[in-house]
Parts: sequence; C-alpha cells; structure tokens
Amino acid sequence: MRIGILGLGRIGAFHAETLSGLDAVDSLVLTDPCTDAAKSAAERFGGEVVDSPEALLSAGVDGIVVAAATDAHPALILAGVTAGVPVFCEKPVARTMPEGVRVLRAVEGAGVPVQIGYNRRFDAGFVAARAAVQGGELGTLHTVRSTTLDPAPPPAAYIAASGGIFRDCSVHDFDIIRWVTGREVREVYAVGGNRGADYIARAGDADTTGAILTLDDGTLATVSNSRHNARGYDVRMELHGMRDSIAVGLEDKLPLRSVEPGAAFPAGTPHDFFMDRFAAAYRAELAAFTEVVAGARTSPCTVADALEAGWVAEACTLSLHEHRPVTVAEVRQA
Repeated sequence: MRIGILGLGRIGAFHAETLSGLDAVDSLVLTDPCTDAAKSAAERFGGEVVDSPEALLSAGVDGIVVAAATDAHPALILAGVTAGVPVFCEKPVARTMPEGVRVLRAVEGAGVPVQIGYNRRFDAGFVAARAAVQGGELGTLHTVRSTTLDPAPPPAAYIAASGGIFRDCSVHDFDIIRWVTGREVREVYAVGGNRGADYIARAGDADTTGAILTLDDGTLATVSNSRHNARGYDVRMELHGMRDSIAVGLEDKLPLRSVEPGAAFPAGTPHDFFMDRFAAAYRAELAAFTEVVAGARTSPCTVADALEAGWVAEACTLSLHEHRPVTVAEVRQA
C-alpha cells in the first residue's frame, strides 16, 4: 500500500522510518510546510515529496498519517475523510474540545476509518494488563495507579500552546485507564503545584499534579504526573483487585532507585525518552493502522475514544483551577 505522511518533524520522521520498514507498505508520499524536513525524510527513508496536503491526497495514497502541528489536525482529518482515505492522526483530535466534537460529528457515518494515536494501547505491558482485567484474573478491581513523569519540562513555547499538563500529558493516563479497565470516569478531583521552571507557572499551568478519578463502577484511580523526574521517563500502572495485583512498567529500565539493603532491582539503564520507552508500541500502532487501511480491522482508537480522554482532562483542569470535585458530565455539558 501507499501511505502519505503529513508533517515530518521528530514524530513524523520516526513514523516515516517505521512505515518504510513494514512489509505492507510499498511506498511513501511526504509533505511538510518545511520542505527541507520532507526532503530529509525522503533521503533517509525513501518516498516522494509533494508540496501540499492536496497534492498528497491526489497522489494515489491508500492511507494518511497526520503528524503535523495540533492546529492542523481537524482540517487534515476531514480532508482525508472527504477524500475517502483512512486517517491515522496523532493526539489530540483538536486543540479544543468543541472543535474535537465538530470533527467527530463530521466523520461519524462517513464510512472512512480514523485512528487516533494513543500508543500505550499497543505496549505489551498494557495489553497484558487489559487481558488480565478482562479475564477476571484480578477479581473485582478496587484501585488503579497510573504515572507519567517526564525527565525535564518541554520548552516555554510548547507549554504556552499545550493547553496545560492535563490535556497534554495526563491525557495519556486517562486514555489508558479507560482502555485497560473498560470503565468510564465519573468524577475527578485534581491538585497541582510548581516546583521549578518558572515559565510553566507564568503560563498558568502546573508542573506537578495529582488526580483522583472515580470510575463508573466505584473503582478509584490515582494519576501522578510531573515535568521534573531527573532519573528518567517513568510510565507505570498498578492494578489492584480482590484476587491479585499487577504492574506495568516494573522492569529493569524503570527510572527508580531502590534503597533497600541488597536490592539489585532495577538494574538497567533508565528510560530517558518517550520514544525509547514506547518504540515497540509506536511500531505496533502503525502496523495496526496498515490493517485498518487494508480493511482487516476496525480503528483501535476512534475519534470518540480520544474525546472521552479529553473530557477527563477538561474536568481535571477545571478541578485544579476551582479546587473542587468535578464530574465529567459537568464539563461535557458546558
């Protein structure tokens, strides 16, 4: 098949490399407002460079991968759907939830699959955790703990446009909690603070946050996030049930140091970058997209799925600012 990639920055170039190595992909078509970025990717991974999204969609592509800036996501998703071409788009669907809802309404019933990029759904540990929950191995679930800690904060320009830590970072935890447990979030209570990087506070955002989520069956989930984790990139999940408890991310590259006498775990070099921690998941995610393009499977993460995680992020943002519990229904109706 022939796949188009729109946006050849860091993640777009990584996707180009991944797609070029998949047996299902015969050729790539590349475009980026920065022509040099597209040309560089073509030289490294092969592919034809075109000068616009319109030219790419006219180049006989079977599917498109949207890795452009967030503001371009809605228009590019809709352009692909209008052209009848399956779309993979990195999260988020749109910068704001109202715009995301408009995208959802536009693609519903179109008969063209759209897959949103939440790569943790393809990580082997999270896949195993979901299977354990679905198989009843844990018994009745009562507690979930989810963690995403970045080794260092992103640049000030990124923070200013990110929408805040809950929309940019925690949303990955919200999505994977929904996916692993199979439950929806009913209510949240979120807190946050600033422990460094003054430009984050000046942007009205927190750099360290905690949130308690009450799921629709009464399960409690805690989410911990920070922009400052000097030991590395730490993504984990714990699930505790009446029969058993399991953990995702408890492996030798875990960026955590034990001070127990004689403890040798973890013994590996800590993860220090999200593309290191989730390299295999990214590859599995795009391999799944080629199956979507081929009509062999439905979208594993629809626009509607992505928006559900977005509503949780909205509720946490409001809770942080107003210092109170917030139901997801409240922000959905706002």
